[in-house]
Amino acid sequence: MQPTNTKDPQYYHKVVDCQWGCPAHTDVPGYIRLIAQGKYTESYMLNRESNVFPGILGRVCDRPCEPVCRRVRVEDEPVAICRLKRVAGDLKDDFKDLLPPVPEKKNGKKIACIGAGCASFTVANDLLPLGYEIDIFESLPETGGLIRSNIPKFRLPPSVIDEEFDVIVEQGANLHLNHPIESMKDLLEEEYDAIFVGTGAPKGRELDLPGRYETDQIFVGIAWLESVAFEHIDSVGERVIIVGGGNTAMDCCRSSLRLGGKDVKVIYRGSRDRMKSSDWELEPALEEDIDLILNHSPEEYVVEKGKLVGMRFAELEWDQDEDGRLTSKKINEVIIPCDTVILAIGQENSFPWVERDIGMEFDQWEVPVVDPVTYESTVKGVFFGGDSAFGPKNIIEAVEHGHQAAISIDKYCHAKPLTDRLDYGMNLMSAKMGIHEWSYSNDYDYDQRFEVPTVPMDSRFKDINIEVELGFEPGQFRREVERCLNCDIQTDFVANLCIECDACIDVCPVDCLMITDNADEDVLRSKIKTPAENPEQAIYVSEDLPQTGRVMIKDEDVCIHCGLCAERCPTAAWDMKKFELLIPYAMDEDKQTIERKTEAG
Repeated sequence: MQPTNTKDPQYYHKVVDCQWGCPAHTDVPGYIRLIAQGKYTESYMLNRESNVFPGILGRVCDRPCEPVCRRVRVEDEPVAICRLKRVAGDLKDDFKDLLPPVPEKKNGKKIACIGAGCASFTVANDLLPLGYEIDIFESLPETGGLIRSNIPKFRLPPSVIDEEFDVIVEQGANLHLNHPIESMKDLLEEEYDAIFVGTGAPKGRELDLPGRYETDQIFVGIAWLESVAFEHIDSVGERVIIVGGGNTAMDCCRSSLRLGGKDVKVIYRGSRDRMKSSDWELEPALEEDIDLILNHSPEEYVVEKGKLVGMRFAELEWDQDEDGRLTSKKINEVIIPCDTVILAIGQENSFPWVERDIGMEFDQWEVPVVDPVTYESTVKGVFFGGDSAFGPKNIIEAVEHGHQAAISIDKYCHAKPLTDRLDYGMNLMSAKMGIHEWSYSNDYDYDQRFEVPTVPMDSRFKDINIEVELGFEPGQFRREVERCLNCDIQTDFVANLCIECDACIDVCPVDCLMITDNADEDVLRSKIKTPAENPEQAIYVSEDLPQTGRVMIKDEDVCIHCGLCAERCPTAAWDMKKFELLIPYAMDEDKQTIERKTEAG
């Protein structure tokens, strides 16, 4: 194999699995280390560079970082990354003086953002410091979009939304609430230099079965949650059926319990492993004694004299053929009594306000065709992000869409090629403080994951506004941060200093090192004591060693970044260095250089 190019930022980036897995590439180990140091405001600001809304995402992020956390390779549970983000949000000091300044003199460019959700506000966050005038239009009476209307208050208090969104409004964004945009054609005729659409996926899917329109006790999930959020609905029947198996279904069933539901069932047509709900959304629902019924497919709403009395389901048995395709067979039929049905079977985009004669192309699902790099539609100067761009995803992806769209908008407004974008950069800084001293805690801690305290079960149903999770207590989060394996502290090897004494190999606790003759990748992977069997993670291959011409190889997949190799090495061929990914945002693209923004510890 050729020597590994460690000058490529993406090599080390991929080693930091949590940061690599996060759509916004938040510096997870960096902000966790700052929490450990008691630097909560600094941690919050490091978070905010990439995810913009740490307090919100510290409660309701879909956590793509946690399943890939390196901790699961040595223990059952990942570091509580998401809930540690909340620690920084809860304990920070006033940070407004640390935000990039917004110039009083504007640059003469005016941008319209449709929808007051996370994607639009990220665009505003990135463009306001560059002197843009930003108008944000929202059909609802408050900011937040779908996170306000669809995430229950017991998971995300409105005060948290207000705090983080108001910061951007205070920076100068012009907010127009109760102001739906009814015509894209009309908007294009106004004096805007670019338009960003971040309206989410506001339409819930219907389930048009016999009996659907014979009663008024059947609701579409996201519309029902919006009515609950704005207090248009404050009660529900005692026997509730939620049809669906995603996160919206979990929010609907837990909300139903708080509005008077006594017997609440979530019914899904497949098996549990096929449910789209996250484990951290499903588990609290089960803890609250929700009845989960699997492998039941809805067939009919049972309505008697205009009153909903039940729902008919087919009980299914699933088989898998040789090609892995699943097929179902009806084995039974059952009627489940209920007086309320809430449909949570998915959501989709809806663009009735976008005329079809303005040159905008739509795909087979009636969704605008959007470039996956620039986020521009087929109408020049009109950009999309969040769920409105590529269908329902999650909040952190909407934020990343906003960052990338902001870059494109800035380039478009200055007549620059939208695809001419800066590459990621990186810093590597030695973590060595002495012969055996490091600037990070490298002692492996065997503690299992600490559970976040919650409101007792007998108290949480009294009011739908009671936040269930209380957040980590100081002693708990200080121990939880120590579970981080510091994946951003990288082993840095200098081949010409190596004397091939094998001391690093002998001391490695996970057997991830080996000195051997160079060969093809498959051969090298097999020669490591613990064979490197994960092809998704590259192995490190050094340059030829001076004494024998052999190479040092390392399995990046199992390394726990303990630093023992560097401590044991008699020639300092090994060092531990803090890796910092430099992500270009609109401000960097505008200056055509990436600057280091935050000291990450």
